[in-house]
Amino acid sequence: MADPRPGQDGGRWAAPYGVRLTLAGIPLQAVDAVVLSSVLFFAGLIVTFARRIQDPWTLLLRLCLWGLLYALSLAAQRRIAAPPWRALLRMGSVQAMFVQIYLIVHPLQLIFVRDWQDPAILRLEDSLFGVQPTLWLQRFVSPGLTEWMMFCYVIYLVIYPALGAIIYLRRGEKPLEDYLFVLTLANLICFLGFLACPVAGPLNYMPGRFTVPLRGWLFTAAGEYIRHHIHMAGGNLPSPHCAIATVMWLMARRYCRPAFWFLAPVILSLYVSTFYGRYHYVTDSLTGIAAGLLVLWLAPVLLGLWNRLAGRRGRGAA
Repeated sequence: MADPRPGQDGGRWAAPYGVRLTLAGIPLQAVDAVVLSSVLFFAGLIVTFARRIQDPWTLLLRLCLWGLLYALSLAAQRRIAAPPWRALLRMGSVQAMFVQIYLIVHPLQLIFVRDWQDPAILRLEDSLFGVQPTLWLQRFVSPGLTEWMMFCYVIYLVIYPALGAIIYLRRGEKPLEDYLFVLTLANLICFLGFLACPVAGPLNYMPGRFTVPLRGWLFTAAGEYIRHHIHMAGGNLPSPHCAIATVMWLMARRYCRPAFWFLAPVILSLYVSTFYGRYHYVTDSLTGIAAGLLVLWLAPVLLGLWNRLAGRRGRGAA
């Protein structure tokens, strides 16, 4: 896989990408190692803890089918000559995989810790703030503010692929690999957090304590649709919205400074929207930001390990 614009590899951050390890005739990059390792890891959890999971074999089948589809997408990428189409398939397959793993991880959240940990989060926040912030914020709720917050919460779903496209068009395939690699790590660390400290979330754990409804217009309706038709109990600590928003924002700084400044009010508002909109506790959001910063620091370390592993096997090619 070559950069469409030779010589523009995105600088020191993107330069180490492109080393491959061939397995079963398919060249794998660092992103693929994270994706496929995640499939194997969660498949192992499903098999091991099947008795604690509702309908585990259906979950396992879904996970394996998506893993197979991802492997087929890798094979297809080798046969696509046009770099833009190859990049589109690359980006779409990685993001689709982590949407599916996110959905599959939800039924696994109580396999280790058998109860929701919301009481511990509530006690922590009461001791730190003297109030429960998601309840305290009700005094500021208004249709205009709610619409803005919901816009920031929902538009994240557009920024995710759009920023990847901008990075690819401005810098090429290696910077896109950098973006996708850090995003895969951010997703994975959030999924592991769901298992380590399962938190149901404010509207799942204490819905009766909210007395002020969230009213707005188009984006409020979209946010409520996501809440009722996509979200399930859990998936809270760390907040994936905040972790991935942090990665996207700082990746914009790395590869497209105008996008970084343009996104600043949206990302900062998105952080607040997660608990204003009652999707998360403040603790979830803060740990999500911390998770995003952690993976940005960790990514070069893990990439170096991958490159050494692939290099020792004699399969790497920059």
